[in-house]
Amino acid sequence: MPLSVVIPALNEAAALPRTLDALMAMDGINEVVVADGGSTDTTREIARDSGCVVIEAPRGRASQMNAGARAASGDLIFFLHADCVPPPDAAGRIGAALADNQTSACAFSLRIDHPGVAFRVIEALANARSRLFSAPFGDQGLALTRSAFDAVGGYPAQPLMEDVEIVRALHRAGRVRILPERMRASARRWLARGAVRTTLTDWRLQLAYLVLKTPPERLARLYEDIR
Repeated sequence: MPLSVVIPALNEAAALPRTLDALMAMDGINEVVVADGGSTDTTREIARDSGCVVIEAPRGRASQMNAGARAASGDLIFFLHADCVPPPDAAGRIGAALADNQTSACAFSLRIDHPGVAFRVIEALANARSRLFSAPFGDQGLALTRSAFDAVGGYPAQPLMEDVEIVRALHRAGRVRILPERMRASARRWLARGAVRTTLTDWRLQLAYLVLKTPPERLARLYEDIR
């Protein structure tokens, strides 16, 4: 089935070229849709020059991904962050995983793109958590069929933890698989705020949302945008 990649973007001129270069070199990708949330840099121009479908959407990762999915033509949709690079055989791995009718979605394992030992520990913990709970976060990508996306109503309209909520809904529709192949995620967030501080902040936000039921609008004020 045709595979569409959907990338939400906002001022990603520095990170986007690496991701698009990798995607354009891959087999099995029908189109790349960049859903821009109002960039003031050259994000849209970079995407158009690379041959992407570029649309504008209200700012917010959830609304941008939903808009990108509506604009995409593929039967399979792969949501990808602008600073992440999937493995070279991503399309084949996604197609094989989603060919199983018991699987509602799949994501890749995480590889933080930095040689530091601290990053190996962080990604090992992240991968153990995602495999244990079958609950990937956005920087691992998320692939699903259009019918599954429509069945769960897309991403919820909230400013943070939208990936947590759509995965919860997808669990009710079938199995969410974590593939062994690695997604290379930029280390920029950890480098900007410090690896330990960033990891502890992420855990605190997750605890507040999942256990304390803190509204995502409140949590979004604590999440630092490093772009």
